[in-house]
Amino acid sequence: MGGTVIDNGRPADAVTGHWVDRLAPRSWRPYLRLARIDRPIGWWLLLLPCWWSAALAAIKADQPFPDPWHCLLFLIGAVAMRGAGSTYNDIADRDLDAQVERTRLRPLPSGQVRPRHAALFLVVQALIGLTVLLQFNGDAILIGLCSLLPVAIYPFMKRVMPLPQAVLGLAFAWGALMGWAAVFARLDPPALLLYAGALCWVIGYDTIYAVQDIEDDEIAGIRSSARLFGRSVRPAVGICYALATILIALAARGAGAGFVGYLGVAAFAAHLAWQTLSLRDRDGRGALALFRSNRDAGLILFVGLAVDAVLRGLS
Repeated sequence: MGGTVIDNGRPADAVTGHWVDRLAPRSWRPYLRLARIDRPIGWWLLLLPCWWSAALAAIKADQPFPDPWHCLLFLIGAVAMRGAGSTYNDIADRDLDAQVERTRLRPLPSGQVRPRHAALFLVVQALIGLTVLLQFNGDAILIGLCSLLPVAIYPFMKRVMPLPQAVLGLAFAWGALMGWAAVFARLDPPALLLYAGALCWVIGYDTIYAVQDIEDDEIAGIRSSARLFGRSVRPAVGICYALATILIALAARGAGAGFVGYLGVAAFAAHLAWQTLSLRDRDGRGALALFRSNRDAGLILFVGLAVDAVLRGLS
């Protein structure tokens, strides 16, 4: 089932031996945990669609590689905005989190951080994200600001809709638009197809993540895709991943990707197929490992697209 909480309030899905627990001053640790710094998978999953989009834009623009400055900005922005989003989500969900084993010792429901202090911390992280966003062109800035809408409404969707992962996907897939807009100052069909594919990917991997909490969510009345799909969770994840692969392949085609780009898409698809076949109903520990493996899946796709851009630049 969901992860149990271990030493010093550190949840079981945190990385063992992370520097937050070893090196950070004790007074900082609740805030670093509030921003999920001890769980880097979240910012990886926010970052990877940005990098996919940057690589796809490089292919379309005949650039020899994805813009390194853009990729660095996306990295900083992903860490800051993932932290801000997690802090906002925890402020909104602190009462629900107290009812779920995996989340009841998070900094807010456990009383390690007061809500007003969490709100101030949220503002600081959001300002860092805004500073990063302002480095891009005006169209990219406007598109980035629009991402705040799904971020704002997501924490409340698990109370009213059976598939809140779709709203989460709208937010976490947003980077698929940003890399393209940062290069072309507009959105074209390949970026929109990539966004749709990333959305399906997010719904798939977050359904896997939600398997950890099915029993507690049922007790607390929290809605999730894992509860919605029930015993059909594996085929549902498979459908999401298949749609993600098809849409991303179409995006690669629209951008003019070559053989190596498609090879990256194929390897990405193979990784997603392995996840689907490995998923077991109500196996929380296994679900967490599969969820985390999406960093590797996303990096495989990015490498394929980026190498494709490099090879096109050399030809």
